[in-house]
Amino acid sequence: MRLTNYDIHPMLSGYVEKLWVYETDKALPQSDLHIIVPNGLVKVVIPFKNGLRAQMQGKEKVSSTHEITLIGIADIPSVVSEVKDEPSGTIGIEFSPAGAYRFFSLSLQDITNCVLPLSDLMGKTARALEEQIANTESVQDKVVSVQRFLCSQFAIHHRDEIFEYCIGKIIGSGGRIQVADLERQTGYSSRWLNMKFHTRIGISPKNLSTIVRFQEIYRSWAQTNFTNFSGADVYSFYHDQAHFIKDFKRFTGFSPSKYQLQENDFGKIFYKD
Repeated sequence: MRLTNYDIHPMLSGYVEKLWVYETDKALPQSDLHIIVPNGLVKVVIPFKNGLRAQMQGKEKVSSTHEITLIGIADIPSVVSEVKDEPSGTIGIEFSPAGAYRFFSLSLQDITNCVLPLSDLMGKTARALEEQIANTESVQDKVVSVQRFLCSQFAIHHRDEIFEYCIGKIIGSGGRIQVADLERQTGYSSRWLNMKFHTRIGISPKNLSTIVRFQEIYRSWAQTNFTNFSGADVYSFYHDQAHFIKDFKRFTGFSPSKYQLQENDFGKIFYKD
């Protein structure tokens, strides 16, 4: 497996969090879980070699070669694998929590926990990009085409400073800030903030905070040889062990003790620098 992170165009800085290319010479073994856990980011993926199969909420979506797929923010795990047992390559764009609304003309709540072709949303514009990527030889040039497209889409919506302020507070606190604190700091009610978040990112502030808090622990596992999910750091983010286990099972499908015995190299690679 190889994951290459690309520099993000300055215009997109702060709104696109990651742009990567994932490549492999053969399909991962069946023993690997292939689990992608929620990370609070809306994504676009473009398989340019082989295809991708994604399973979420008991539904399966197959993305064929060069088909651009939009993935809404998720608060449940998904299982992703190659369509064929052969070499594969995929371009991935992960929008920052405060980023995706700047690029798409829809309420992002409509695609929460959903995987759909971008052409369903953008029609011939998406199909033209698919054709351009298919007809471009080098991976580097494919990435350039994607970034050029994102720049053309940027600022579909004007900047929402209150929303972005709240996102910053949630991220900066590691998901520990309370919605009541956001109410007090912004002067807006929890009802108004919930409506804003559902439109701009797809989930509530509380739900996003839960994902951010979980990611603080999960990232340590993915980036190191850390295997003990019951260490002291857990309690910097959770009230008690039961609280942590409940969230962990929600986002991975496993209890911490069972999960740390599993093989999920595919899920780990997206956390490498």
